[in-house]
Amino acid sequence: MNRRLAYLLAPLLLVVAGCTATAEQPEGPAPATRAERPSPFADCATLTAAPASAVPAPNGTPGDQLPELTLACFTGGAPVALRDIKGPAVINVWASWCPPCRKELPAFQRLSERAEGRLQVIGVNSRDSRGGAQSIGEDFGVRFPMLVDQGDAFERALERNAFPLTVLVDGDGRIRHTDSTGALDDVRLAELVRRYLGVEVRTEQGS
Repeated sequence: MNRRLAYLLAPLLLVVAGCTATAEQPEGPAPATRAERPSPFADCATLTAAPASAVPAPNGTPGDQLPELTLACFTGGAPVALRDIKGPAVINVWASWCPPCRKELPAFQRLSERAEGRLQVIGVNSRDSRGGAQSIGEDFGVRFPMLVDQGDAFERALERNAFPLTVLVDGDGRIRHTDSTGALDDVRLAELVRRYLGVEVRTEQGS
């Protein structure tokens, strides 16, 4: 009887021993984590240098200076003090969850290309997640420099609460116009930069 019991228990003991040996094996190297996707946006280092072919500030009553505020750059590096930004510049405040923002972003990208060094186009991603901003930047081919306002400090400093929000800054660093009328297209953007910054930018129609 004892011999029969030993025969029955032997396979079970081998299974238990095998499991124990497997559990005691040292763990292998952790699987490699997926590399972070490169940012679609440009570096912010150029923001404190005047555009290559900057247009002088137009005559007229000077506006207010940009707020005394420092924002992080989406791509990392040194934070940017807004008052150090060299104009003329068009600053677009947006978020990935804002439909009008998504609608107008391609027009801002085209403006940055058509300006040909006469002004800077700058994004301020506000109240948004990094992943959401990254995805929209990739999907829409947005490549101009992007600052990050995790709260809404920039809008509060301007006493505005609108998405999207566009701020036009002249060559002297003064705010010439703030627009919150909704999604801007190529023609409207060209009109704004001509009227307030004195910069002529062609549109798709060549006007």
